[in-house]
Amino acid sequence: MPSLLFFGRGLAAGLLLAVAADALPQPAAPHAGEVWFTEQAEAVGIDFVHFNGMSGELYVSELLAPGAAVFDMDNDGDLDIYLIQGQMLGPGKTLDDALLPPQTTPLTDRLYRNDLAIDSDGRRILQFRDVTEASGLDVRSYGMGVAAGDVDNDGWVDLYRTGLGPDQLFLNNGDGTFADVSDRIGMGNPGWGVSASFVDFDGDGWLDLFVGNYLQHDLDARQPECLTRTGERDYCGPQAYAAVPDRLFRNRGDGTFVDVTTQALVAGEFGPALGVVASDLDGDGWQDLYVANDAAPNQLWINQQDGSFRNGALLAGTAFNGDGRVEGSMGVDAGDFDGDGDDDLFMTHLTTETNTLYVNTGAGLFEDRTVQTGLGGPSLAYTGFGTAWVDLDNDGWLDLLVANGAVQAKHQRFSSQSSSASSPATGAPALAQPNQLFRNLGNGRFEETSDRAGVVFELSGVSRGAAFGDVDNDGDVDVLVTNNNGRARLLINEVGHQRSWVGLRLVGGAGPRDMLGARVGVFRDVGAPLWRRARADGSYASASDPRVLVGLGEATTVDHVRVIWPGGREEAWTDIPVNRWLTLTEGTGRSQP
Repeated sequence: MPSLLFFGRGLAAGLLLAVAADALPQPAAPHAGEVWFTEQAEAVGIDFVHFNGMSGELYVSELLAPGAAVFDMDNDGDLDIYLIQGQMLGPGKTLDDALLPPQTTPLTDRLYRNDLAIDSDGRRILQFRDVTEASGLDVRSYGMGVAAGDVDNDGWVDLYRTGLGPDQLFLNNGDGTFADVSDRIGMGNPGWGVSASFVDFDGDGWLDLFVGNYLQHDLDARQPECLTRTGERDYCGPQAYAAVPDRLFRNRGDGTFVDVTTQALVAGEFGPALGVVASDLDGDGWQDLYVANDAAPNQLWINQQDGSFRNGALLAGTAFNGDGRVEGSMGVDAGDFDGDGDDDLFMTHLTTETNTLYVNTGAGLFEDRTVQTGLGGPSLAYTGFGTAWVDLDNDGWLDLLVANGAVQAKHQRFSSQSSSASSPATGAPALAQPNQLFRNLGNGRFEETSDRAGVVFELSGVSRGAAFGDVDNDGDVDVLVTNNNGRARLLINEVGHQRSWVGLRLVGGAGPRDMLGARVGVFRDVGAPLWRRARADGSYASASDPRVLVGLGEATTVDHVRVIWPGGREEAWTDIPVNRWLTLTEGTGRSQP
């Protein structure tokens, strides 16, 4: 008799999994009435407002920004913030042509330094200072996203910025300033880059770079025209444009990069890329790449361990959804949501498509279990972008946060009274949607808890990027959400730190630098081991905290921690204190067979 656990979204599979899952104990939820998040951006000094350059021409590029980064720029142990800005779009257009003028000037990216302090009573005082002017980051091109990683192994995190036109690499000088070295290092990407990932794909100890490119989009050329069903002009989908290849740059280790897109065999298959994440998805110890394409088959680039990749998405079950259809994939992340030791994939999609969960069944084979896990229905009405697997309540199970915002006008005209930003005349934007939170029940299913997550989840916006990290170092994951033509929001987690946790920074190399791709297992006094990985990529056009924060659930102590470093070396540490941030340095633990 054939198994009912088939590739797809069938009713029988859903019923079987639901019965099996409901037999498992569920982790305790936060107390009724508790607010999960409070929005504190302006209160702590983040006054950034994105400008998308909209003039009524309906350029598709004005819809898709911005991303953001949370990263430790000054090595003081707390997370700083980098936010991407837009510009006026269109030949000959000036700010006088903007449907909604920019709310802040000058139109540059913004860098905010975290000046976290702790008073005599132990109370954390979170405050950010705008240090853009002193940093040398005077960036005035149309930005999309950002990736963060230490490319020169000097111990300081560098930034790679994607956008319309040439992307840029900014080296961290270690003194609060950054240097644009784009022209001299061999990393020019003239296309429309959106999401990028720093990953050591060849295992030589230096971070390489994969850039996901979207569409061929020339603002000087005649733009395609697309209509709604009622004959009104609307934004065009990706089918109206030509897709362009993604790019892979290998780090030579001497301060320069070489474009190895063709040699690595990733140039022959491509689509309009919007999301990318690096993870060892087949368990062979080498970093693979998953690319989320918009309305085209997704790619699962399996590392061949010789400098090349093979697209295994079709055979692995991740090129199409369980119904055999392509979807408008935007954001993506990889994480072990079911606690079986391998990374599963989640990605966000357009309204009416549902978001999609691919469960890793072992050795890099996946099944679409979106419906069975309860994630299908609640996402039908929304268009998702930024997302991540994060244990928001520290119960030991990875939850999901999804940043939503539509991309089609749906019969509403844009004007000074109706645009992608809230306007006094209407009070609601044409593309605005609320964001969503899904709690992992620990039994293979999720429940939407947006209505209990706080007032910020009652607000609508045209959300795009989402960057995740513990900005106040109190032991839970906070979230920076960007809004197209709107204010950035900083969601401070109010519940996670109520449970025990372990915070780990995994470093190695000469810098030492954050060892992206390292896997860490936390062995608790209660419950199965929890496996996580150090990563800064995923989500959508954004860079997150590479530190690993592990909620311990019902456990209160840790027996030991085991790290599998990039390259395969394994080490263990004992006497791990809980409710503290620690740094584990490669070569200082007890070697494991």
